[in-house]
Amino acid sequence: MVSQRPADCEHENPPVSRRAEQIDDTVAEGARELLARATDSRELDLAALLPRVRQVIDKYLLRDDPNASIASIASFMEELLADDLCLVLACERSDQTAWDDLVQRFSATVRSAARSATANEDAAEDLAQSIWAELYGLRVREDGTRASKLAYYAGRGSLAGWLRAVVAQLAIDQHRKQCRLVQTEEDADFDRLASDEENTAHAVTMGTGNPEQALTDKLAGAEIQDALARSIQELSGDDRLLVKLYYFDDLRLREAGAVLGVHEATASRRLTRIHNDLRASVQRILVDEQGWTKIEAERAFSEVALHLETEFEPLLAGQSAGDGRAEVS
Repeated sequence: MVSQRPADCEHENPPVSRRAEQIDDTVAEGARELLARATDSRELDLAALLPRVRQVIDKYLLRDDPNASIASIASFMEELLADDLCLVLACERSDQTAWDDLVQRFSATVRSAARSATANEDAAEDLAQSIWAELYGLRVREDGTRASKLAYYAGRGSLAGWLRAVVAQLAIDQHRKQCRLVQTEEDADFDRLASDEENTAHAVTMGTGNPEQALTDKLAGAEIQDALARSIQELSGDDRLLVKLYYFDDLRLREAGAVLGVHEATASRRLTRIHNDLRASVQRILVDEQGWTKIEAERAFSEVALHLETEFEPLLAGQSAGDGRAEVS
């Protein structure tokens, strides 16, 4: 038998030193591409970005899969959100312009999440102010740097979604303190927050749970439910009835149309219009009033559409009592 040449062995399983070099080169190239992808790199250079990117790679990819391929590492970095990560890093470097942009862009998001997590407006305002203090970093470490919670943002999920998760976590911590329960170590909490954020990504495109949504389902769900309830209230009685008949009473469009006194084709067109009207209304409320991004609002409604029965039925049931025709089935 002919023995395998050393060169072939090295190609299949590179020595530790060679693999380390490959990883370093891949991470460096990925960091350069990330800077190039950013709409605003915040004047960051490779030296400023590289440590954070390497930390993310080590913690959320190589820790669980030490033998991850070079291609997997490169693909992992392509998913990092360049603009959000650059904004966070610039804030950590005490860039006042970046900090002003962060506050301006996400104040509505933080306030909305705080209102959903608290009992009244005063408590929501206190929670929101606490969040900004935690993000700014009022405590100073021994090395002179600020202990900012922004250090836990890894860039794999939207910054808006991550901020809602931070609000939820702080609300839980404050509740624990008030109830005199044992509170987990602060850094461990946010380490878990960051870890959970990176477990999966791009829920809609990949068919898995969005990392931020996994942490803030209750918060986001309440906001979506409120937006849906308000949007459904704006529907006419006939439109609410058509949705009820088709989705929850399992009538065919021909049968639902007969109840409403219209042709099947008319019922089909009306149902399409209702769906579009609800989509536009829910997205408008989430974006304009709750501080969601347009992409997040679109994804949220898509998820609702996939689970229409569980999301809409209680709301329609609540409306039907005041609509005489909604009693028909």
